[in-house]
Amino acid sequence: MARNAEKAMTALARWRRMKEEEERGPLAKRPHDVKECRSLEDAERFRSDITREASKKIAAIQNPGLGEFKLRDLNDEINKLLKLKLTWEGRIKELGGTDYRKYASKELDAQGREVRSARGYKYFGAAKDLPGVRELFEKSNEQEVLRKNRAELMKDIDAHYFGYLDDDDGVLIPLESAVEKEAIAKIEQDFEEKGGETAARQSAKGYEDIYKIEDDGQEDLESHETKVVGDDGRPMTIRHVLIPSQQDIEEVLLEQKKQELLFKYV
Repeated sequence: MARNAEKAMTALARWRRMKEEEERGPLAKRPHDVKECRSLEDAERFRSDITREASKKIAAIQNPGLGEFKLRDLNDEINKLLKLKLTWEGRIKELGGTDYRKYASKELDAQGREVRSARGYKYFGAAKDLPGVRELFEKSNEQEVLRKNRAELMKDIDAHYFGYLDDDDGVLIPLESAVEKEAIAKIEQDFEEKGGETAARQSAKGYEDIYKIEDDGQEDLESHETKVVGDDGRPMTIRHVLIPSQQDIEEVLLEQKKQELLFKYV
């Protein structure tokens, strides 16, 4: 009797399941591109299917006896499903549904900071004990310990760090005054030593015009020289270069052409 009752209940359950599927109508298949899905209900169903499939694989990857290659393949498939799940969550938000990313739980460490392994590629279950993965986690934990957040860095920074209260102790101002007096005395001494020599030099020169051009008294245009007195009082000679005019250049070119023609035909 119990066997027949179980069969009847199983048949009844299958019949009810069939009737529910008929009322819902044919289910749409999950497209490869999330943009092709325009129904919020279908997008929610696709996300649930992906989440269910990922949960099954996460439960299967807890068995370390599957072997290294099987564990790596399962871990890759789980990461692909999680990435696909995030894509569908973004599509659900675009269609006006729930923002799952906003309410998603984050993996935190002992200090309440989000661990770096919570982003990007993840390892699950027995895949964490694979060769090369354990060392990666140990290195990541060391970096998390050494890294400080902004609150820890700003904890010891106050007004003394920026020097706002250095003048209140009465030590810095006397030291600055002493150094300032020494600097002023040194400048005055340098001025007395070098300033007197400069004044004597200027009085000896009689404040001559350094830009004055001395006439050499010769009107020979072939020399083309001019004597000028420099800043140090010594005379300098400037030789002028005569630049040919356009007419002179044309005459030279014409004469050169004549010579070439004479050399060619005579």
